[in-house]
Amino acid sequence: MTWDVVIGLEVHVQLATRSKIFSGASASFGAEPNSQACAIDLAMPGMLPVLNADAVRMAATFGLAIDAELPAESVFDRKNYFYPDLPKGYQISQFERPIVGRGHLDLKLPGGGVRRIGITRAHLEEDAGKSLHEDFAGMTGIDLNRAGMPLLEVVSEPELRSAAEAAAYFRQIHVLVRYLGICDGNLNEGSMRCDANVSVRKSPSDPLGVRTEIKNLNSFRFLERAIEHEVARQIELIEAGGTVVRETLLYDPDRDETRPMRSKELSEDYRYFPEPDLLPVVLDTAQLDALRQGLPELPNAKRARFERDLALSAYDAEWLTSDPDVARYYEAVAATAGDPKLAANWVMGEWSAAMNRDAARTSPLAAEQLGRLIVRIKDGTISGKIAKTLFDALWKDPNKTVDDLIEAEDLTQVSDTAALAALVADVIRDNPEQVGQYRAGKTKVLGFFVGQLMKATQGKANPQALNELLKDALAEVRDR
Repeated sequence: MTWDVVIGLEVHVQLATRSKIFSGASASFGAEPNSQACAIDLAMPGMLPVLNADAVRMAATFGLAIDAELPAESVFDRKNYFYPDLPKGYQISQFERPIVGRGHLDLKLPGGGVRRIGITRAHLEEDAGKSLHEDFAGMTGIDLNRAGMPLLEVVSEPELRSAAEAAAYFRQIHVLVRYLGICDGNLNEGSMRCDANVSVRKSPSDPLGVRTEIKNLNSFRFLERAIEHEVARQIELIEAGGTVVRETLLYDPDRDETRPMRSKELSEDYRYFPEPDLLPVVLDTAQLDALRQGLPELPNAKRARFERDLALSAYDAEWLTSDPDVARYYEAVAATAGDPKLAANWVMGEWSAAMNRDAARTSPLAAEQLGRLIVRIKDGTISGKIAKTLFDALWKDPNKTVDDLIEAEDLTQVSDTAALAALVADVIRDNPEQVGQYRAGKTKVLGFFVGQLMKATQGKANPQALNELLKDALAEVRDR
């Protein structure tokens, strides 16, 4: 039978502030363990939190981008639980009155089309530390560098209906926060993590089933695989006459399985109450108007503009806008090249391949240089084949320029009709056997002549002019 799958995601976005949410300790990544935990993060007696204004600004910016309700006043709460990497014994979070209320995300579905997914809320909170189990035989190490890092937890409505949809939603949130500049989106460094709430029911008209929560997924692929496994596990359990237990799970990618971590807490278990050391957060109209005016062009709007104004295909526009850095690079290439489609081909082709090959986070080749390379293809100075050779040279030595390399290597395309015609005549004269094959109707031999001519010109012949002259000359020979 067909089961109805119900998924809601809680996406934890680490905000790109320079310091932590309630202290002045550095929020940078990669420091020695416990070197970036100050007295406030360690919950020393008498230490009081001070709210980071940048975290508030970033949260409100996200709320504007998802067209959410932004209450004039929000409140911090204490979420009480006890774990070795939580020095306070509680986490400062938001519960009943979060900074971002109901909003939505227009999700591009994996199979095509768009569906609006409700976002219940997004609230600010501090991160806990990190427990390390792998490096200590029979013991657990505690690193409190993450304690107090600013998080924005984005909670969706349970409106996702497959693992693929959930992964697409996570990707779209990832793209959005990077466009907004509020998170670097580095999944490997824990800048974004996701908890998936999963349940199944026999029919969409049935009440929601008992849900389980899969914690700390930091990969789009692992999220999809974890949900697929958990859905299959729940269905198999129910069909065998069992019942799903409300619990928190971990996903093991090596074994491709979920396994219990602990029983799932209810909100009552955390004994929420208002944080007594922090005042309510007030956002006035002037602040929100300023933030609204400062919003960048968002991914969906940029995608539509690329299709409308640059005449790109839906596929190209989607590809080029899926990463804000790529979109910026592409627009700079296209502006210099003056040809949006040719620029798209090069960015999606040679440039993307080189970036992936070198695992490069920033491009060694300036966008303007790639744009000038495309200009030289368009004006007939070089052929596409020579352009690829030049691209490799520029990638290895970005200090060189396109025109300098063309001149130094004498790579200017041969377009002189008289010179090319003479070469064509020589090749036809020197290859009577192939001429005979052409006369006999074997037109594929044309490629042989092109290869001989390109060899004679060291690949510098203008392909269009060369093909026209060659076809005319062979037609004359055939008609004799």
